[in-house]
Amino acid sequence: MSLINQNPSHMEIPYAVKPRPDTGLYNAKVGIWLFLASEVMLFGALFCSYILMRVNAPEGTWPHHWLNIWMGMTNTIVLIFSSVTVVLSWASLKMGQFKRYKFYQSITILCALAFLGIKSFEYHDKFIHYQVNLKDGRIFDGHLQSAASTTNQFVFKGRFIDKPEELYNPPLEHAEEPPITIAKSDIKIDPTTKQPMMENYGPWHNTYLAIYFTMTGLHALHVIAGCIVIFAIWGPLAKVWEQDPERYVNRVEVSGLFWHFVDLVWIFLFPVLYLL
Repeated sequence: MSLINQNPSHMEIPYAVKPRPDTGLYNAKVGIWLFLASEVMLFGALFCSYILMRVNAPEGTWPHHWLNIWMGMTNTIVLIFSSVTVVLSWASLKMGQFKRYKFYQSITILCALAFLGIKSFEYHDKFIHYQVNLKDGRIFDGHLQSAASTTNQFVFKGRFIDKPEELYNPPLEHAEEPPITIAKSDIKIDPTTKQPMMENYGPWHNTYLAIYFTMTGLHALHVIAGCIVIFAIWGPLAKVWEQDPERYVNRVEVSGLFWHFVDLVWIFLFPVLYLL
C-alpha cells in the first residue's frame, strides 16, 4: 500500500524513542547534541573576544575587583547543585519513581530562580553605581542613594579618586563611607553632549562591562529558557509519563543535557570574569 493511502493518524516518526542504527541515539538526543555544538561556537566566540580585548588592553586599564566574588561563588554552587538534582531526577524516572523525580526537579527549578535572583541583584548594583567627573578634576566613584530634583543634588556613598587608574583596581574591602552630597553644578559638562559627566556602570560604560553584560546576559537567557523547558516537562507535560513513559524519560534527559551545558558555561564564566 502506498503512503498516500495510509491513515496519517497511524504514522509514527521513526526513532523518536528507540535509538537510530547509525548513531545509536534517538532523534531528540541527536538534535540536542547538534544544537549544543552550535552553542559551543557561540560562547567560544565570546570567550575569544574577551581574551583578545583583555590581552590588548593597555596595562593598568583593565578592571579588577569590580564584581562580588562571593555572589559569583554562591551562584556557582547553586548551579552545580542543580546539575546534581537534574541527574537524580532522571535516575528516579529510570527507576519508575515519579514522585521522587518531581521532588528533585522542583529543586532544580528553585535553584534556577535563585541564580536569576542573585544575578538580578548584581545587575541592579551596577546600574546604581556611578562614575562622576567633577569640575575640579577629581572623580567620584560610588553608589547613588538618592537624587533630589528640586535642589539638583545627588547623595552617594563612595570615594573620591585623584587618578583615573585607581578606578580599575579598587580595594577588596570598602570601609563604611558616610553619605556624600554632590551638587549638579559641580559636575563637569561633556562638551559634546552638553550633559553632566555622570554615568552608571551599565554595558555602555566601558569595554569590560560591555562584554560582562553580553556574556552573563546571554547566559541568563539560557538559564531562563532551560528553566521554562524543565518546568513545562515537570508540570503541564507530566501526563506524558502515563501515556508514554520512555518518551517522557527521553524528554527529561534532553532537557538535562541542555542544563548541564548551561552550568558548564557558568563554571568558565565565573573564574574568567570574577577571579582573573
